[in-house]
Amino acid sequence: MLRQPHCLMAIAWPAFLAACLMEFLVFGFVDPAELRWFGHVLEMPRQAIYALGFFGFWVVTMVCSATTALLMRTPAQVNAQPGPAGQA
Repeated sequence: MLRQPHCLMAIAWPAFLAACLMEFLVFGFVDPAELRWFGHVLEMPRQAIYALGFFGFWVVTMVCSATTALLMRTPAQVNAQPGPAGQA
């Protein structure tokens, strides 16, 4: 579990930037009005599709960033025993 706010931001901010880049790249080539879901046209406004796409990209890139943060932990950090309640 993340104990410090800067750890969360170290995951969320790069993921946000990557999601922005992916949004520009994907929707620069794909028209949301022409997207189909199992052969049916999506009956949603363009902005809703843009928003869903952005948040989907953001979730995926946050998982990638969190995995990277997890894999960067040292063996000592992974094997550390938690102290009694109330101690950091």
